[in-house]
Amino acid sequence: MKQHRLAAAVALVSLVLAGCDSQTSVELKTPAQKASYGIGLNMGKSLAQEGMDDLDSKAVAQGIEDAVGKKEQKLKDEELVEAFAALQKRAEERMAKMSEESAAAGKKFLEENGKKPGVTTTASGLQYEVVKKADGPQPKPTDVVTVHYTGKLTNGTVFDSSVERGSPIDLPVSGVIPGWVEGLQLMHVGEKYKLYIPSDLAYGAQSPSPAIPANSVLVFDLELLAIKDPSKEDAAAAK
Repeated sequence: MKQHRLAAAVALVSLVLAGCDSQTSVELKTPAQKASYGIGLNMGKSLAQEGMDDLDSKAVAQGIEDAVGKKEQKLKDEELVEAFAALQKRAEERMAKMSEESAAAGKKFLEENGKKPGVTTTASGLQYEVVKKADGPQPKPTDVVTVHYTGKLTNGTVFDSSVERGSPIDLPVSGVIPGWVEGLQLMHVGEKYKLYIPSDLAYGAQSPSPAIPANSVLVFDLELLAIKDPSKEDAAAAK
């Protein structure tokens, strides 16, 4: 199945590469040309993130040209299957190495960060820093809260931000990653925290997005704006 996905991805990229080499400029004027470029760009990024960043664009173009021109293929099916398997294995090895390196870097970051003044480490390994104190109520696991947040990697790269979107979000306390579940219940309405979440309290080895490498420690600037009142929500829904 992985080989089929890889083959499909390469075929999509080759739609853009066919008939062109790396030195040829391509017109990007019509909607079809722009969409074609977008397909190639997205698939190229996806392949690079999976460790497939050394594909030969000329060979890809040759393959699509032979197929469209109904020419005899230059490699037997058995050779192609073997090549796809080797490429997939190499990509998996690269991703495994990156995952291990990310886990080691995250562990080192948390060890050093936990020694900083103002940073508290809980029994679970969650680290937090109180940026702004307040005396509002604290949410329970059954509550829905309104928050503003900015999520970053440890190198400062922002991967998500309600602040940048200009719109806070409502979410159930028990319906988020474990680091948030714990962190939110420590906070009072009106407070701002900085959460340093170990990968096992975030997404672990299963990254939800290419922007978040596997085994990443996540850093969140989190503001608890309100705890939703269920009675008011029910009354509004009934109207």
